[in-house]
Amino acid sequence: MTLLSPARAGTETATAPPGRQAARRAAGLVASLGVLLVVVAASVAIGAKPIPLGEVWHGLFHYSGSDTDVVVRDVRVPRTVLGLLVGVALGLAGAVIQALTRNPLADPGLLGLNAGASAAVVTAISFLGVTSLTGYVWFAFAGTAVASVLVYALGGSRGATPVRLALAGTAVYAALYGYLNAVELLDTAALDKMRFWTVGSLASANMTVVKQVAPFIAVGVVLALALGRALNAVALGDDTARALGTNLTRTRVLAMAAVTLLCGAATAACGPIAFVGLMVPHVVRALTGPDLRWILPYAAVLSPVLLLGADVIGRVVSRPSELQAGVVTTLIGGPVFIYLVRRRRMAQL
Repeated sequence: MTLLSPARAGTETATAPPGRQAARRAAGLVASLGVLLVVVAASVAIGAKPIPLGEVWHGLFHYSGSDTDVVVRDVRVPRTVLGLLVGVALGLAGAVIQALTRNPLADPGLLGLNAGASAAVVTAISFLGVTSLTGYVWFAFAGTAVASVLVYALGGSRGATPVRLALAGTAVYAALYGYLNAVELLDTAALDKMRFWTVGSLASANMTVVKQVAPFIAVGVVLALALGRALNAVALGDDTARALGTNLTRTRVLAMAAVTLLCGAATAACGPIAFVGLMVPHVVRALTGPDLRWILPYAAVLSPVLLLGADVIGRVVSRPSELQAGVVTTLIGGPVFIYLVRRRRMAQL
């Protein structure tokens, strides 16, 4: 069997009949869902204390209050559900940001959204005395929303362009992190509490947090998936998009709203987790091509695979303690992403 180079393979995919392309992509999406189910099962069964699948089944459907049942239903199930939600949110947010800025290396940090969430959390801790995770959620979400509005306003509002949005996001990021560092240096209590949150972790997951962030993520998912066709037009350039009848202002506003909902809820629940929103959409584009109508569903499925897989690895490699998911995604994502960039052509938007 002759192996095709990435360039030649991409050419053959691009020239394949549309029906065959759609069938291949659909089959790949189904296979990705199968991988996700395996990772979800591993997330419930594997941890500092391995639990056989039979006992996992008993804890899920025949709860008796035993120690194993409590671990399964009250600890690992909320953690897995939150990992699913956050993974979907980060993957979609990254794909939308990359399409919006026409930059395949963009992520939520580029627009200053993580900085907005972090600044709001440190403000709540230092000045308002907020100490619980359920309290952080709302401040982090509000900080993300304020940062997105500020970036859009500084980027030119109706006259916003990908370059202006990226520059405005960089400026907001720098200003907010300067404020964040100043508060942490002056308030050691805030520094101690922020140290765990800024790592990015699923360890503190509970159903209360899941219920708080799920509605925002659900709305963001629907909005992001609905923007696939419009974002395809935006990727062709402003003039071409207008010629195709796309309302650029409306598309950018809705895209920023989707990113705010997704990134805000995810960051609020787990802290800023790196590389998921950056790497997965880039890898997906290498598999599906530049069509956002396929990139977005693929990213929504494969991003939880990466996040939950990283969480499982973190539980196993440092038993009986654990390594936080945000640390593992960075350790895995950094080298893999460098390899992809160096060994293959950058997937274009």
